[in-house]
Amino acid sequence: MGILIRGGRIVDAATDTDMIGDIYLDDGMIQEIGEKLTEKEKNDRVIDAHGCIVMPGIIDLHVHLRDPGQTYKEDIESGAKAAARGGVTTVVAMPNTSPVIDSPDRANYVKNKAAQVSGIHVLQAGAMTKGELGKELADIAGMAEAGVPALSEDGKSVMDSKLCKEAMKEAVKAGLPVFDHCEDLTLRGNGCMNDDENARRLGLPGISNSVEDVIAARDIILACETGAKLHLCHCSTEGVAKIMQHVKESGIKNVTAEVCPHHFILTSDDIKRDDPDFKMNPPLRTRKDVEALKEGLKKGYIDVISTDHAPHSQKDKTGSMKNTAFGIVGLETSLALSYTALVEKGVLTMKQLVEKMCKNPAEILGLDCGTLEAGHPADVIVVDVEHPYKIDKTQFASKGRNTPFDGREVKGKVLYTICDGKIVYQQN
Repeated sequence: MGILIRGGRIVDAATDTDMIGDIYLDDGMIQEIGEKLTEKEKNDRVIDAHGCIVMPGIIDLHVHLRDPGQTYKEDIESGAKAAARGGVTTVVAMPNTSPVIDSPDRANYVKNKAAQVSGIHVLQAGAMTKGELGKELADIAGMAEAGVPALSEDGKSVMDSKLCKEAMKEAVKAGLPVFDHCEDLTLRGNGCMNDDENARRLGLPGISNSVEDVIAARDIILACETGAKLHLCHCSTEGVAKIMQHVKESGIKNVTAEVCPHHFILTSDDIKRDDPDFKMNPPLRTRKDVEALKEGLKKGYIDVISTDHAPHSQKDKTGSMKNTAFGIVGLETSLALSYTALVEKGVLTMKQLVEKMCKNPAEILGLDCGTLEAGHPADVIVVDVEHPYKIDKTQFASKGRNTPFDGREVKGKVLYTICDGKIVYQQN
């Protein structure tokens, strides 16, 4: 049975398309794009997309599925359902699970489980060091053979510069990008929010911009020296935005960067009280940082929008920010938040948003999705951008409810998510 999506505004950055038309899907692939297409078979499904955006499925390079080891927070099945509800058809899961994904067997556990319970593409990244302890390299070659799409020490940085350089060399040999969590642990101390007047107002220990900037600069230098393909995760500072501007203007091709919606929407000024839902790593910064990140997106210095989806239980998010877990859920809100904050306000065009959420992530991973071109996988979403709605965390498919965006009015509700030609989510 094929699927005919009729009358939508088709937006695809990979083919420079922005048109009103139809898309026909069959056999898991995009078969045809045009005007006034008709069903090929009597039992074809027809989706009326008039007034809606039709775009490629989102590729989220940065999520935490907590599986194995912390499935009370999230598991592959619940995370995949959350992704589908948010229009995400491919995720890269970070390896800081319990145990850490640092071997082929552990990577295969996720791949095999995802094949059984997930309607979307779940790609499992591998750790750079054994146990993410920063002492010795993990089995990078073995994990590459097992199909991991990237290496990451996410949750922390490889603090030993020599070992980090060796990991990058192995990544080059394995043909894998390095997804880089930039955090100098010796500078962070026990900080739990941005180091500014708001931290002092609340009596909370701060995290300075240098915590992120120092490692970002170091690892870009190492990547240039080794030739590693480096992707900076969850950028939050004006300093990193300026560093990325220098990188792009210098013609350096092997370094990319991402930013999360919470970092280009919220600031530490939004933290009115000691509220753990506002605790994330890196922390919410200042208005100056936010404006620099948005400018980076607009000018192309920052390539990707990801979520750093980090679900926690209510227990882990109850108490003071001093003692609770870092993290915010994002899979089900990222498109709507990004559309409302960036497209509605004229920071990005719709095509540029698709570039940041679909085209560029696919290119970083070397995937053939992230586009609506005929002959490519039928990963497609239909999005209502006309009618506002309020984010309601009680309706999340994720086990996590830790978000400061509950009750926020947005536009960009996902009506259909199609992955490999199958409808994996439909708005009721």
